[in-house]
Amino acid sequence: MPTRSFVSFRRVPCTIEDPPSHDALLTAFLSSLSVDEGTACAVLFGAAVRHFLCWLRLRSISIGAVDDHITRRFEKHRCRCPGYSAQVPAYKADIAARVRRFVRFLEDQGFIAVADGIDDFGRHLADYSDVIDGLQFAKGVSQAYRSEAEHFAAWLRITRRSWADIDDTIIDHYATHDCRCPVWRKRGKLVATGTKRRRRCARHLVEFLRGRGVIPSVEPVADDDRHMSAYLTWLKQHRGASDETIRRYRADIARMMPMLGEPSQWDAAALRRALQRRSKETPGSASLLVTIMKSYIGFLIVQGDCRPALLHAIPSVTRYRLSTLPRYVDPATIEQIIAACPTDRPVEVRDKAIILLLARLGLRAGDIRDLRLDDIDWRSGHLKVKGKTRRPDRLPLPQDVGDAILAYIVTARPKAVDQHVFLRSQAPFRSFRSSAEIAGIVARTRERGGIEGLPTGSHIFRHSLATNMLRAGAGLESVGTVLRHSSPESTAIYAKVDLPMLTKIAQPWPGDLPC
Repeated sequence: MPTRSFVSFRRVPCTIEDPPSHDALLTAFLSSLSVDEGTACAVLFGAAVRHFLCWLRLRSISIGAVDDHITRRFEKHRCRCPGYSAQVPAYKADIAARVRRFVRFLEDQGFIAVADGIDDFGRHLADYSDVIDGLQFAKGVSQAYRSEAEHFAAWLRITRRSWADIDDTIIDHYATHDCRCPVWRKRGKLVATGTKRRRRCARHLVEFLRGRGVIPSVEPVADDDRHMSAYLTWLKQHRGASDETIRRYRADIARMMPMLGEPSQWDAAALRRALQRRSKETPGSASLLVTIMKSYIGFLIVQGDCRPALLHAIPSVTRYRLSTLPRYVDPATIEQIIAACPTDRPVEVRDKAIILLLARLGLRAGDIRDLRLDDIDWRSGHLKVKGKTRRPDRLPLPQDVGDAILAYIVTARPKAVDQHVFLRSQAPFRSFRSSAEIAGIVARTRERGGIEGLPTGSHIFRHSLATNMLRAGAGLESVGTVLRHSSPESTAIYAKVDLPMLTKIAQPWPGDLPC
């Protein structure tokens, strides 16, 4: 815990007579600061508290009625208190800071009633500190999480908000508030990243408390569109769609809704205009967009929320199967990319293992992201990969790939509870959030090796493996087995790059040779 924090979060039994005198309160407060009497610190705090108590007495405000509003009134008052004079603004801010710590002392002692909804918060804060240590953050980052946890708790108390009522709106108010909280804080202007830091640390603390059951969990917010909510539920429960598929369907439909409005008001012309507009924005996804909208409209028709004839209003997208050649890279370039992977730093050890998995086994980026420690059978030398079908397949583990993974696990992988093989290189050490991070690793490796003019993305390794296997004499069935294709039609696209086979079956040109 930070040593310069004056936030106790601990209620102690009241040991002063009730009602206490102002002098007794001041004496108890100065004793709680653990400062010697007569020191500059004691003099400054004593002067600020006497001024505040004098101001309360002049306005007939009881100690039990003090809250943040009263404290702000004192901070802004035009001083005409007997024995005191108006001070410069900077000095008034210092007085207000000391007064707020005095108010916090009164709350901790029970002289000011506060119901924040958490008993013995100090114990939970200590456990939270242990969790932060386990995440292996850098020293400054760990200090920030602890400090903001105390700050957030102090802000909730002075604003009289309950922990049970915390939501994103309250966290946003905390992130942007003008700090006058009774904790050790600079009163300067909040830097640009300060708001993001407050919001991130507050959410992290709230997630920790909800995970322990200290504060109630928030029920997931349903979609505002009841049609969308029912459709996504149907996809999950009756169609068995994966979370990634549901996310994609939801995003594409949500982008279409502002152009269409309520389903009961849809017509063929509006549907065609919306599809045409979205297809121009993402031409490569036009066919998928048509599939998604047909599925959604079909669901709405069954539910009675859409006219049946609209299903035939969606135009089809012409796709010529096998019309393009798969992009690939020759074996020499693949080896050049692998050789561009140094192993001087932990992140480089991880990246090399990922590149080898892509190059030797043709795994998808999602396969690598989801790979877990118990998916590796070291005794038999096999990997267990689920892939798109969510059906586990066993793949042989090549020697160089196994050595690279082992080197990463032994020497470079952070110690974390997460069971995914590959973790982020900076704390908190978690698995990759999306496949795009694997593509980023490929891009950095190519840039490091000065390799230019190649197709981007991680899937190029999969295409290259299949193409090079065919050119080395392997059959389509073998390629389909290695790539774990569920249908031979998926492997058929690589038949076009098997030049020796195409040469054997090519028919001679009819007629005379051209001039």
